[in-house]
Amino acid sequence: MTNIHDKDWFEIKEISENLFIIRERLDEIDPRFYTKYVNIFLIVGEKKAALIDTGCGLFKLNPIVMKLIDGKDLIVINTHSHFDHRGSNDEFNEIYIHENEVRMACLPLDISFIKDSSKNVVKRYEKKDFKLLPPSKINPIREGVEFDLGNISLKVIHTPGHSPGSISLLSNRNELFTGDTAHYGAIYLPKKRDFPIILNSLSKLLDLCINNSEVELYPSHEDYKVKQDLLEKLIEGINNIENIWESRKKDKFLRSWILKDENFTYII
Repeated sequence: MTNIHDKDWFEIKEISENLFIIRERLDEIDPRFYTKYVNIFLIVGEKKAALIDTGCGLFKLNPIVMKLIDGKDLIVINTHSHFDHRGSNDEFNEIYIHENEVRMACLPLDISFIKDSSKNVVKRYEKKDFKLLPPSKINPIREGVEFDLGNISLKVIHTPGHSPGSISLLSNRNELFTGDTAHYGAIYLPKKRDFPIILNSLSKLLDLCINNSEVELYPSHEDYKVKQDLLEKLIEGINNIENIWESRKKDKFLRSWILKDENFTYII
């Protein structure tokens, strides 16, 4: 097994005042997801801190977070319930997730489908029997809920499409955490008949950015601190999928169609 330790696994950086990014290499777990980075965000307010997603659960995340928040109370929020966003949920007493995905987050998640990954580090999941466990308590949230961290607040924006309970979070400092709703690289989309759902969510975020040019986007994968043109390119790309549909290829591992343009890999 690859000799990697907790301190070597996470890439940690303070990207602006009291905003930290904790990154994992998803491609080092399984390259078949077409994704390099998982971005976990930690915002430290005067009174409380907020952790946005808990990553892949391969190595212990809690000790790293506790060191960074220096004794403050912690709020843990999942942008949705996919394995690379809820992997370390069981390290925390409670988490918040959209009400549409509470049931899923309450159940252990079987990730045995990555057992045959080409990366030896995946063997570490054997200690968990390839199951990601839920936390002790799960709190449902919905559109408009606000988290007060003291001098910093976060507002929940329901942005379904990638999953039924996908959310984005907007801070009063104009930081927009988009989860998997929008990012460069591999975009996991719903079935074609449900494209209007994801397009509506993207338009909702774009309108927010148009009304406030100071907003910067912090996606949960790949590049971060990007501008609204990510949303514009993604909306244009999804609307153009019908025109490149004949170029699609079947991915047996993901059980999905794969299409590409100059900005994104679409997984449908």
